[in-house]
Amino acid sequence: MSPLLSGLYIVSTPIGNLDDMTFRALEVIKNSDIILCEDTRRSLKLLQHFNIKKKLIPYHKFNEKKEVNKIIKYINEGKILSLISDAGTPVISDPGLLLIKECVKQNINVSPIPGVSSIVAAMSVAGFSDKFIFYGFLPKAEKELNKVLLQLKDLDFSIVFFIPANKINFYLKIFKIFFEDRDIMIAREMTKIYESFYRGSLSSMKMFEKSLKGELTIVISEKYNKKTISINNDEIKKQAMIYLKKYSLKDTADLISKTEKISRKLAYEICLKLKKNEKNN
Repeated sequence: MSPLLSGLYIVSTPIGNLDDMTFRALEVIKNSDIILCEDTRRSLKLLQHFNIKKKLIPYHKFNEKKEVNKIIKYINEGKILSLISDAGTPVISDPGLLLIKECVKQNINVSPIPGVSSIVAAMSVAGFSDKFIFYGFLPKAEKELNKVLLQLKDLDFSIVFFIPANKINFYLKIFKIFFEDRDIMIAREMTKIYESFYRGSLSSMKMFEKSLKGELTIVISEKYNKKTISINNDEIKKQAMIYLKKYSLKDTADLISKTEKISRKLAYEICLKLKKNEKNN
């Protein structure tokens, strides 16, 4: 790796599994004079895992405005600084935007060191349209949440949100109102031992009986075109009949949902009706 220039490096770190740390990210951190981080305790564990000893400076939403000038001064003195978040890619729904704006304003070198992102990780396994919008953390108050979702409900893209796990039922209840005809994927503990994905149509998704911990990445599917569904209904039925000869009812419904871009609920209803008709004949 070529020598690093003085400036700010935005370094992505693992979202759970430390083996996801890139070689380049390690080299940049090793060669940094100072590492800016949200929580020094969490970042210290990361550095200790890779036997790295560097100066850590707290940089979070409560002090970012206050610390900007001090950080700019370090860079202007010729130092190399890295910005890391508690997990994943910094700045995306994390502190750092004020600092980057100031660096750009002062023509200071800002370089991305790409790596893990929970947004891209979730989208890669969602099975929805790859044209997506990332919103980030949703409002906690129902009134504000309704305002936001009212603006998003008619957008024909997959939509990615972050929400606290212990509030999943609160958000699910509201999602059911605004995105009734869409599918949802809930990603929990990605890359970790207890990695889990919950999938289904929002209309049939049940509330969670047990409280979840941590942070969830939510992906809402693109809109499903009802006119297209009615026009191609006969074709969908033909395709479903072929699949039903090879696969289970559930697997067939999943395949139809993905290939025909319709909700899992509608796909299941079509396949179930075909299955019943086949038994009666």
